[in-house]
Amino acid sequence: MKTQLENIYNSAKADIEKAQSMNDIDEIRLKYLSRKGEFNSIKKGLKDLSDEDKRTIGALANRITNDLEEMLKEKHDIFYQKELNEKLQHDRIDITLSGKYIPEGKVHPITATTNEIVTIFQNLGFSVVAPELSPEVETEYYNFDMLNVPHDHPARDVQDTFYIKNMPNAVLRSQTSGAQIHVMENQKPPIKVVAPGRVYRNENVNSRKNNFFHQIEGLYVDKGITFGDLKGVLNEFIRLYFGASRPTRFRSSFFPFTEPSAEVDVQCIMCQGKGCRTCSGTGWLEILGAGMVDVNVLKGVGIDPEIYSGFAFGMGIERLSMLKYAIDDIRLFFNNDKRFLEQF
Repeated sequence: MKTQLENIYNSAKADIEKAQSMNDIDEIRLKYLSRKGEFNSIKKGLKDLSDEDKRTIGALANRITNDLEEMLKEKHDIFYQKELNEKLQHDRIDITLSGKYIPEGKVHPITATTNEIVTIFQNLGFSVVAPELSPEVETEYYNFDMLNVPHDHPARDVQDTFYIKNMPNAVLRSQTSGAQIHVMENQKPPIKVVAPGRVYRNENVNSRKNNFFHQIEGLYVDKGITFGDLKGVLNEFIRLYFGASRPTRFRSSFFPFTEPSAEVDVQCIMCQGKGCRTCSGTGWLEILGAGMVDVNVLKGVGIDPEIYSGFAFGMGIERLSMLKYAIDDIRLFFNNDKRFLEQF
């Protein structure tokens, strides 16, 4: 057994000296020192020797194992350092070179404006309507009938509304106001919500109009709600969104689902009230429509107008973004022009 050990030791030494890489070292270690290696196979036979031979042969086996481990480690370190140096030389980085520019995505101005508006109203106590209560594909019942819009109203014409083929009485919603009907049918007062979303109208596309855009609807229904509450909420929103220095005005208007109704204007940012193409020479730009919820709308959803009252408002998100950032063409929001989008 002693001769066997010495022969294996000499063979292992020769293999180590001939090794050319770390892979060779790993293979030698497996061949001689692993559990299935040659040294381990001989060690299993120690149990059959006498006690004296066990001590002699066992000590020799341990010494040979330690010697081989040391030689393998020295050789491994040499190859490791060599390969590391070659890799460093090959992959060396010139720190004097300028770095690579990696562009970052930005939040779209429409999304940013929507988030800002929603945050303001949330801070004023409003919650956001669940998506299932504010669908983009609506029935005429929710888009018109329940909003007190007469059957002969021009808004129902195909010139203004997108009707869906093969789906009777279905439309792409022309306003987010239908969300207030869904909410009032599913929730008892007090109700204080906003509903942002896309709307569609059969418009000729120009610098001020597009055939789809974004609105946000607001609704507040409770006992004792007045037009003064409406003005207070909207004035506070305008102050927080535009700043206290932006002049505003309320004008009487008409909407089928509110009475009385009003439109709210802010001074044109382009001309500071002097009159320009953007504001059609008036010095003012309309930002939203609002009013007290019509009693017929409340009755239609089962809310007693003798007990409850409320107000509603709707505003165009593109229009608000254009006013805040002095953008004079609504089409810029939808053209995906990086030169425009990178400014935000």
